[in-house]
Amino acid sequence: MSPFLSAYFSRIGWQQPVSVDIDTLRALHLSHNCAIPFENIDVVMTREIQLDDQCVADKLVSARRGGYCFEQNGVFERVLREVGFEVRSVLGRVILANPPQMPPRTHRLLLVELNGERWIADVGFGGQTLTAPIRLIAGEEQATPHGVYRLMNENNDWVLQFRHHEHWQSMYHFDLATQYFTDYVMGNFWSAHWPQSHFRHHLLMCRHLPDGGKLTLTNYHFTHWQGARAVETVNLPDANALYAVMQARFGLGVDDPKHGFSLTELTAVMAGFDTHPEAGK
Repeated sequence: MSPFLSAYFSRIGWQQPVSVDIDTLRALHLSHNCAIPFENIDVVMTREIQLDDQCVADKLVSARRGGYCFEQNGVFERVLREVGFEVRSVLGRVILANPPQMPPRTHRLLLVELNGERWIADVGFGGQTLTAPIRLIAGEEQATPHGVYRLMNENNDWVLQFRHHEHWQSMYHFDLATQYFTDYVMGNFWSAHWPQSHFRHHLLMCRHLPDGGKLTLTNYHFTHWQGARAVETVNLPDANALYAVMQARFGLGVDDPKHGFSLTELTAVMAGFDTHPEAGK
């Protein structure tokens, strides 16, 4: 086992053998979601996000930070490949907010081929991300530990949808075209620097729980969800409380010399955000 895999398994609390099969893929997917939080702290702190293997592993694994799709699915792709899966990244266009025009490719997800079947894996879409791989097949409702999803298809274009309050909500379009590292670099740069990117204007965090629940954070608004029901909602009073919740509830590492951040740094960046935002999923 490589030093990277050993460190990653320690990060997600994995203590069982791995095999190139669907049970291992499902278990790794959920364990990743429950251990490594989705977060955009580096974007709001105007830190540059590097996507090479070493930088992503240093941040998400060694420093016990989280990240967004380019980092999350980047490190998960490496894990799956080192375990022995046939996997590659593809890029999608996020349509969750019903944009008036088709947006650029700013979401990274994974295509896994296993025993003649193709699966979509995605550990990087925040509160609505998949917590299990789903078959690349159109029109079939597929249950995951945290919701029901389906894929729709027209020619080479696929759309991932989740069931939300008895209707289907589209998340992103994607196709299976080959992508290159420079494509991820471009999408990452756009997501972090485009003036209207929502990653620049809100601090966002999510960690899924093994029991089907999840924890979300939008600026100072913390919510513990069980399905569609909020079982705990807290408007955190200040950056000190926010800093504590990040560590205690999301398991976020803050002490790494390069990838950590101090209470003073967090206080400074949060000064520009609303202390009482609307709750978001």
